Amino acid sequence: MSDTRLTDADVTLLRRPLHGFLTVAAGPVPPQPRPVWFELADDGTVQLFTEAGALKVRRLRKDPRASLVVAAPVGEREHWVSVSGHVTIEPDGAHDLAKRLAARYWDLGDPVRAQDLAGILADEQLRIVLHPDDVRSFAY
Repeated sequence: MSDTRLTDADVTLLRRPLHGFLTVAAGPVPPQPRPVWFELADDGTVQLFTEAGALKVRRLRKDPRASLVVAAPVGEREHWVSVSGHVTIEPDGAHDLAKRLAARYWDLGDPVRAQDLAGILADEQLRIVLHPDDVRSFAY
């Protein structure tokens, strides 16, 4: 199915603490997706954070198109969602997003993970916002 809207089942999948695989348009050939933490925002955009000096930021500044693919884990019914579109790179909100995502993906009661988060927050981070132009999904 191709559209710019997510189904209720797609939203449920994207709200889970799963890794997404981000591919940027100006990347290497063949494309080399990278696993990322992400958040589906209430406005339908997908947000992630990254270090300000990351290669993906330089590539997205050249060509602001990207896609994110998320799939249900093995052992569950097959379901995947692909969101592609243009991105904006935002200088604000990255640390707050990092805190929310760390709490979603990690047990922050673990002192090692709390220290990992402190390390992330010590660096300059940017927020990447993926604005969906195309949504494809499959559920079986």
